[in-house]
Amino acid sequence: MNQTLFLIPLFPLIGFLLNGLFLGRLNKKLISLIACGSVGLSFIVGLKMFFQLISLPENTRAIEEILFTWIPSGEFVVSFGYLFDPLSAIMVLVVSGVGFLIHVYSVGYMHDDPGYGRYFTYLNLFIFAMLTLVLANNYLLMFVGWEGVGLCSYLLIGFWFEKKSASDAGKKAFIVNRIGDFGFILGLFIIFWNVRSLDYNEVFVRAPEVFALGGGLITAATLLLFLGATGKSAQIPLYVWLPDAMEGPTPVSALIHAATMVTAGVYMIARSNVLFMLAPSTMTVVAIVGIATALLAATIALAQNDIKRVLAYSTISQLGYMFTACGVAAFAAGIFHLMTHAFFKALLFLGSGSVIHALAGQQDMRYMGGLKRHMKTTYVTFFIATLAIAGIPGLSGFFSKDEILWKAFSSNQGSIWIWLVALFTALMTAFYMFRLVFLTFYGQERMDHHTKEHLHESPKMMTVPLSILAVLSIIGGYVGIPHILGGGNQFEKFLEPVMKGVHHGGEEHALASSGHSAGTELTLMFGSVALILVSIYLSYYLYVKNVALVGRLRNSVSGIHKIIYGKFFIDELYNAIIIRPLVGGSLFLWKIVDVVLIDGVLNGLAILIGDVSLGARKMQSGQLRRYATVFLAGVVIIIGYFALR
Repeated sequence: MNQTLFLIPLFPLIGFLLNGLFLGRLNKKLISLIACGSVGLSFIVGLKMFFQLISLPENTRAIEEILFTWIPSGEFVVSFGYLFDPLSAIMVLVVSGVGFLIHVYSVGYMHDDPGYGRYFTYLNLFIFAMLTLVLANNYLLMFVGWEGVGLCSYLLIGFWFEKKSASDAGKKAFIVNRIGDFGFILGLFIIFWNVRSLDYNEVFVRAPEVFALGGGLITAATLLLFLGATGKSAQIPLYVWLPDAMEGPTPVSALIHAATMVTAGVYMIARSNVLFMLAPSTMTVVAIVGIATALLAATIALAQNDIKRVLAYSTISQLGYMFTACGVAAFAAGIFHLMTHAFFKALLFLGSGSVIHALAGQQDMRYMGGLKRHMKTTYVTFFIATLAIAGIPGLSGFFSKDEILWKAFSSNQGSIWIWLVALFTALMTAFYMFRLVFLTFYGQERMDHHTKEHLHESPKMMTVPLSILAVLSIIGGYVGIPHILGGGNQFEKFLEPVMKGVHHGGEEHALASSGHSAGTELTLMFGSVALILVSIYLSYYLYVKNVALVGRLRNSVSGIHKIIYGKFFIDELYNAIIIRPLVGGSLFLWKIVDVVLIDGVLNGLAILIGDVSLGARKMQSGQLRRYATVFLAGVVIIIGYFALR
């Protein structure tokens, strides 16, 4: 048994306990050292384990460590153990590596916040929960981490709980995720009931024997698991919590969007690829929901003015890409995009935090502009991240996004329609992201005079993580250079031992290219890049060259703009058809059923019995003559009764 794997989640747990138990008694330097150091140590151990993993033969790349038997109850036996294989290795390095940079950035960003110690306590707990989720060797332990990240999101989104909007956003995230989590645990019930185990190895070996291909049980189980994923990873219909999560500190947004909570659903589906490949109908649902979410979120992002809200909808859209990849059986491509997205989306959020920090809390892009002259490091790194997410060749986002587009087109589970929507979404992504760049860093300075006088670049503690993430946003995709460009896609090859479901059961399950030629792939690749460049130029023309045209266009389609700016009024719709009826029904049960009927009947009986008792107790006067009179009257009545019979 390996004796170091458990250290990966243990270090952040120790950081959480130290900062939590001594909250208010440690100075900021010590708090920072404990919080950042613990996550840094997790990354170092994870890196050591990664090199140990790749030294093993390809088909045996899995290190499992069972700490103890957790639940022994008849047939239900669950161990507390960790599994380090190619999939969990990637997740561990992303979570701990990006998480460490966000921790370091937070030292500068949160320096003057009175809740400094509490913030880092929650942040360490978040990392611990996510590492537990990705390292678990069974579904039940995964569920512990699953719930843990949900709790931490509530604590961190509502960190500034003095603001009603922040506390409401935290509660919204928590409640929406409870819906998905309920579906997730029901799916686990079905799996255990049929497989008699929740251990990954046993489930994935026995599932093809127990479940019929396309059968009702496996379809129900995977749909319920997917419902859980839509909650955690903010997909239709449970995506509504993520835009409101912007109420938390900006580094929290970076952590949630890039490295932790929202990636959990994608990871869970990739981990469960054997189960999902047994349910073709579920795969279709995953692909449709993913691509629909990507399109909807990208459309909403076009009209938003809050810099963080644009990035929030961008995250929802990119997560839709990842689910689309999983839905067309390109699980490795989904995880590949998860990794590259972690680099450039963390950079985008931290870059926006640098902008907000310089502008004294201003988040509306309409009151920014011209910042590239004052914040060169932030501008350059942000621009690199924007190129990456737009899919410009040579940067990480190009390799992962193009891989998803190709799989959507060529896979047996894909279709030309999914590809077309995915391509159109990519064009919108390039447009709204460069709109953000142009409104923030180009043109005239639109902030007030006082803010303009105090414009400054962020401190090194914030810009160094930006620079590191910028490098990763450039080079992070080169581990997955596609076959067509001569790279052999080493990332996909590395994940092959984990993607057992893709190759299970013969050609009817296998991911295939349906006979498409290399020429077709190259044509689609160059075509998509050309269209993305056109989209970027259109954004430049509208928001730099001819700004007045934007206002005229907005006025000409004011109705459509109002709908998009209003986020298609989905929140209002949910409020009308779900929240208000629930609140109204609850008030009826409280004020009518509970207060009037139940309490009324019980209180009425109590009053009646009290009145009867009050009248009856007058008979107990303590006067013997009255007792004798009553006794005599009773005797007379009884005698009279018998005499008259």
